[in-house]
Amino acid sequence: MATKKEVLAIAGREVTITNPDKVFFPTAGVTKIDLVRYYLAVADGALRGVAGRPMALKRFVNGADGEFFFQKRAPDNRPEWLETVELRFPSGRTADEIVIRDAAQLAWIVNLGCIDLNPHPVRADDVDRPDELRIDLDPVPGVPWSQIREVALVAKQVLAEQGLVGWPKTSGSRGIHVYARIERRWGFAEVRRAAIAVARQVERVAPTIATSKWWKEERHGVFLDYNQNAKDRTVASAYSVRPTPDARVSAPLRWDEVPMCELGDFTLKTVPTRYAEIGDPGAGIDDSVGSLDGLLALYERQGEGDAPWPPHYDKQEGEPPRVQPSRARTPRKPRAPVEGEAWDPMNRPEPGDRPSARGVMPVITVARAQAKADALAGLERWKARYPTAATHLEPADVLVDAMRGKNTTWTRVRVNLVHVPEADRPAAETPDPDFDPRTAK
Repeated sequence: MATKKEVLAIAGREVTITNPDKVFFPTAGVTKIDLVRYYLAVADGALRGVAGRPMALKRFVNGADGEFFFQKRAPDNRPEWLETVELRFPSGRTADEIVIRDAAQLAWIVNLGCIDLNPHPVRADDVDRPDELRIDLDPVPGVPWSQIREVALVAKQVLAEQGLVGWPKTSGSRGIHVYARIERRWGFAEVRRAAIAVARQVERVAPTIATSKWWKEERHGVFLDYNQNAKDRTVASAYSVRPTPDARVSAPLRWDEVPMCELGDFTLKTVPTRYAEIGDPGAGIDDSVGSLDGLLALYERQGEGDAPWPPHYDKQEGEPPRVQPSRARTPRKPRAPVEGEAWDPMNRPEPGDRPSARGVMPVITVARAQAKADALAGLERWKARYPTAATHLEPADVLVDAMRGKNTTWTRVRVNLVHVPEADRPAAETPDPDFDPRTAK
């Protein structure tokens, strides 16, 4: 039986949409052709975030409820009117990645199952110097949406103090992104340092609701993920549809909308009408290019040096020990208080303190699985085995880590037992399930 197709005339080209009636969002009742038509309705805004940028293809070939995979290399059977550019990754490998510039090319990649768009923060004509600083606000479990909005407003203030204009958008998931256009004068390492400076300054301004701590077991409130600015990292761009049941959108906002906006207001079904009525709130981003000089000077004044990198990056000069606090066997060197900052006695070990053999934090791994749903099912089985311990867990004590191996993505679930009385803490045991990414194909 022949596969159903629909041919669209877009930007002077013909784009074939295969399986147009395939359901991509079962709960919302959204098909593949609905997804394509959404992107065409907001094409100018979507292209503002991705045009001229190399893009990793995040493909959901079975829709939002299915597993996805990242395809860095451009498909061999692509049309001749699609552009590519070679990228070199921290691993030393290279790949020719897709670069799109118009609505026809946008529709073509959506037809591949790309629900959201994941461009690099560089342009194809200079892949070593980013033109975008990305502030990613990532809340720990249990943090209310109002707190994320509050941290976004602090980030706006910090950027403005250093001469940069922040452009907010919902992440489409649980957080907020704040982007700033920057001059193409610095490499990835310098841009990442600027993001570290923002994260630390926001934490100092709002220490009870924001954190710059990389390790999940140390976090509270909203984490400012500075490592999204490391080379080879991508973030869902403006107007990206996210793989949520209601097909939420990463929607650009005006700053006066931030204090009252709600995540559920922005979906594939509502954003085209909003776009037609008010236009693109992020339309001026390319006209607000700024300098990183102020943030890099702030980084030096902060005097804290580098922060941990993601695990698959080579060890960097000056990077602190890349070890989870729960596995550390010696107390970390206390950080001196910054001028104007209240002294925190918890930052300094008391005389005679000794690290326990089990480490500083009682964190155990309870599940490892290729599918997130399987890992979370393993967590529920662990809770059923240890109901007393489970009753003491707070939302932030459950650490769900999205892991990326060489050839696959997988999920790890850990539990921080810090709020569980010592007598009720279960011992570490073999995770259930116990997926091994090293043997996955």
